[in-house]
Amino acid sequence: MSRADQPSQVLAEFAALVTGKRSAPGAGIMIVVAHPDDETIGIGGHLAGLPTCRIVHVTDGAPRNLADARAHGFETWQEYAYARHGELTAALSVAGLSSANLTGLDHPDSEAAMHLVAVAQELIWLFSAAEPRFVCTHPFEGGHPDHDATAFAVHAACHVLRRQRCPAPAIIEMAFYATGADGPIFQNFADHPATDRIDVCLTEPAFMRKKAMLASFRTQRRTLAPFFGPIERFRIAPAYDFRALPNNGRLYYQSLPLGFEPSTWLSAAAAAHEELRLDQP
Repeated sequence: MSRADQPSQVLAEFAALVTGKRSAPGAGIMIVVAHPDDETIGIGGHLAGLPTCRIVHVTDGAPRNLADARAHGFETWQEYAYARHGELTAALSVAGLSSANLTGLDHPDSEAAMHLVAVAQELIWLFSAAEPRFVCTHPFEGGHPDHDATAFAVHAACHVLRRQRCPAPAIIEMAFYATGADGPIFQNFADHPATDRIDVCLTEPAFMRKKAMLASFRTQRRTLAPFFGPIERFRIAPAYDFRALPNNGRLYYQSLPLGFEPSTWLSAAAAAHEELRLDQP
């Protein structure tokens, strides 16, 4: 690692891009998240200043069990996915972005862990084609299994690219939700306090814009209710062992009606780790 690539300097370069202190705002930034609305939770207050960023959604936001779809008045998962995409484009329009900024991998919501290899391979292609300087994504914290799967795929794609001596982006994590020592935490990180990080307090116009973006996700109103703070937090991704449970086994998603078992993650991650040959340096 060169001096210019030390974590604190990488984070300073990223901060300069997202806050508009460098020219070509958004150039070189790709946002890879699990669900439509995750981009708004994580970095929505800055999206108006990132008109050229690429936003990649791993899932289509529609679980196939239809429980969520029917709770919101839809008979099929396709109708629900279409509605969620409409909410997404409405939210992005508030920030001056459009569907031209979007790439959807369209895996089923809540099933990304079953497609770890496929998602990693899709990201390898996207990273190779765009060569972003930074990729903003989820921490591996047990907030939602799709978040953990997205984090795995981003790290795996970067590992494979480096192994092939190809450019790989620096991984920047955004704050979402997890289980802390004293209960749920929102818009903050659960662990790794020594990792280089920045906390950006949004300006009043940016905060109002983000609240309008969040309001666009009408089907997700209850889910998004805790995300009302004016601070967006970013950090350099720490090194993870994805073959172990995250966050010391404190898994927020066990409080959600997802039916996702921790053993499922351990099995899927181990199999994907082996298939992608991530042990090879």
